[in-house]
Amino acid sequence: MRIYQLDAFTDKLFAGNPAAVVPLAEWLPDEQMQRIAAENNLAETAFYVKTDEENTYHIRWFTPTVEVDLCGHATLATGYVVFFLETDLPGSDQIFFNSRSGLLKVCRGENGWLTLDFPADPVHKANVQPPALIASMGEKPVGVFKGKTDYMLVYETQAQIEALQPDFREMSSVPARGVIVTAPGRDNQGETVDFVSRFFGPQSGIDEDPVTGSAHTTLVPFWAEKLGKTELTARQLSKRGGYLRCKLNDDGENPARVDISGQVQLYLTGEILP
Repeated sequence: MRIYQLDAFTDKLFAGNPAAVVPLAEWLPDEQMQRIAAENNLAETAFYVKTDEENTYHIRWFTPTVEVDLCGHATLATGYVVFFLETDLPGSDQIFFNSRSGLLKVCRGENGWLTLDFPADPVHKANVQPPALIASMGEKPVGVFKGKTDYMLVYETQAQIEALQPDFREMSSVPARGVIVTAPGRDNQGETVDFVSRFFGPQSGIDEDPVTGSAHTTLVPFWAEKLGKTELTARQLSKRGGYLRCKLNDDGENPARVDISGQVQLYLTGEILP
């Protein structure tokens, strides 16, 4: 089997979020895919299979320990593989993925930019909070919210986000996929970005995820409402770091969706031996 490793949401190697992508002719047993993901030991390994529909694929995502319902950076990386490495798509600038989270779209733009079209995951105030949620963080936020899979803690400054040193053992008892922390922000070059974030997921086998596309399905609706704008820039403040351009699409009638754009760098191509 062919395997690719790519860095997503970055314009340079050794930054952004690494993901493995494995194209398949047909699905492997679940246990085998989970073992491959554990062997890769990356935040996500994506597997995809072509469907009978034009430019449409099935996609599944695995952390080293579990299969997850949605992953942004590995979908962005898979889009790169389909567009540039595995498939000739003359005249087509969009592909579709059937997934546990419904139909997802990836569009190809200029200068290597790719855009994810994901369903929005708006949050609500978390009136009932697991005791370990705040205790594991070590600093009290100004707001606590809950989406479908994640808690989101809002802080006042980027400096607070950068300084957080969570107790991951304690956090692992919080019943969620993971915990998002966020604040208004500036990037490392002093240029203004609309918001910054970090993502912690010891419950899913990843203490801190470098760049979490799926978390922005929650972050973008929140900051769009707070800032009164639908197009936003974002930086995830992990050690590797990542930059995203985002847009909220909400016509008030259909379920809101989020465009999440980033660049991808190919690091490795190889084969998984039988």
